[in-house]
Amino acid sequence: MDTRQLAYFVAVYEQRSISAAARQCQVAQPSVSSAIAQLEQQLGCPLFHRLPKGVTPTDEGERLYSQACQLLSQLQALQASFKKPTRKVQFRLGLVRALGVERMSLLLKEFNSKVPGLELHLVEPDEPCDARIINIRQLKAGELYQPLWNDHYLLALPAQHPLCTAAEIQLSDFKKMPLIKRTPCEAWDQVALALNKANIKPQIRANIHTIEYAIGLVGAGIGCALLPAFEMQKFRADIQYRPIAGLGLERELVLAFDKNQQHQSSVRALCDIALQHQCFPAIFHVNSNSTEPT
Repeated sequence: MDTRQLAYFVAVYEQRSISAAARQCQVAQPSVSSAIAQLEQQLGCPLFHRLPKGVTPTDEGERLYSQACQLLSQLQALQASFKKPTRKVQFRLGLVRALGVERMSLLLKEFNSKVPGLELHLVEPDEPCDARIINIRQLKAGELYQPLWNDHYLLALPAQHPLCTAAEIQLSDFKKMPLIKRTPCEAWDQVALALNKANIKPQIRANIHTIEYAIGLVGAGIGCALLPAFEMQKFRADIQYRPIAGLGLERELVLAFDKNQQHQSSVRALCDIALQHQCFPAIFHVNSNSTEPT
C-alpha cells in the first residue's frame, strides 16, 4: 500500500466515479482502476460497489476513507513543514446560498491545492470579491462568467405521504399541504406566485434558511419542502422527490468575475476547476450587457 493508491482511492470516493477521479488526478483511467484493485487485494475486501454509472463505497470503503484522509493530511503537513514559506494569496469568493456542501467542498479543495499560499475568504456575493458563484441572473454588466451547475428543483415529501404514489405534483395538490418554506429561494418564489394566482394557500409549518434543516424536517414527517435535485444523490429511505407539473424550476449557477481580473492566476485556476465541474458544454462567456466581444 502506498500514498499514490490512497490518493486515487480518495479521489474515487469523493467523485463517485473512476473516470472522474482519473481526470482529477490527471492520470489514465486504467491507472486508477489498477490502484483500487491492488488496494482491495491487499486489504482483502471490496472498497466500492460498481454501478452502471459510477461507484458507491462499501462499508469497508467508508472506514478506509477517513483513515486515508488522515494519513494523506499528515503526509502533506510533514512535507509542508520542510518547505519555505510561500507568499500569501488573498482571495475573496462570493457565494449564494444553498450550493451543496459536498460539491462545494470538492471544488474548494481543488482550488486550495492549485494555488500555493491561498488564504480564502468566503463572503456574500454582493460584497467586494475576486470572483462569485452566483445565479446567472445576478450577473453585472461587464462581468465574465464560466458556466458551472444547472440545478433543477423538486418537491421533497416524507416517504409515507400519499402523494408519493403520483409521478408529479399538481398545483391543486398544495391545498392544505404542510410545507417547509425555505428562504431565500428563487424557486420557492416561483411556486408561491403560481399558488397565489391559483388562490391556493398551503399550510406553512416552518420558515427556515438551510437545506440541511429542511431535509431533516421532511424526513421527520413535519411537511414537504422544495429542494434542489442534487440532494437526491444522498439516498434516504424516508424522503421521496417529485417534480411539480407545469413549472420549470431551475437555476443556472456560474462563476463570475470582473473582466479586468480574467488574467489573474488564481482566477484562471478557479475557472479551470469550474470547467471540470460544470454540467454544461465547455464555453467561455461574456455577460451580454457588456460591450466586450465574445
